[in-house]
Amino acid sequence: MSVFPIAHIDQIALVVRDLDASMQQYWDMLGIGPWTVYTYGPPLVPTQTFRGRPQSYRMRLALAQVRDVMVELIQPLSGDSVYFEHLERKGPGLHHVGVFVPSFEKALEEAAERGYTVLQSGRGYGRWGDGGYAYLDTEEALGMIVELIEIPRERVPPERVFPLR
Repeated sequence: MSVFPIAHIDQIALVVRDLDASMQQYWDMLGIGPWTVYTYGPPLVPTQTFRGRPQSYRMRLALAQVRDVMVELIQPLSGDSVYFEHLERKGPGLHHVGVFVPSFEKALEEAAERGYTVLQSGRGYGRWGDGGYAYLDTEEALGMIVELIEIPRERVPPERVFPLR
């Protein structure tokens, strides 16, 4: 199964300055939620890169489903990352669209064959050390980043759910 051309957008992600305030706003204004909240970075995401080099960075993120599309809110916490770059250049808002891939390695190979470079990546956030994500350098051409996402077989439990039900 080929990643390109993209047959379906699986995720829409926004970078935010305040995750809690943003979850509340999306819940109040659009009814999007409930949100599952995680902090990504070591040790949950043991392998990370930024601009081709190993790099540790941390972010809080919240995930919610709107029918068959996942909405993700990302608040950067520390370390160099595409999230801090986005906030500095554009402020909060649309950061990337994500595509779920069945094989992370195959998707990365296909992206490289098509000339895409990886801006930032992370691997190993699933309960069993699987799961990966890679942001492709598409922002100049598309005005946003395309992310390849391999969903882990099982996620670790979220830190919390908002709003509580």
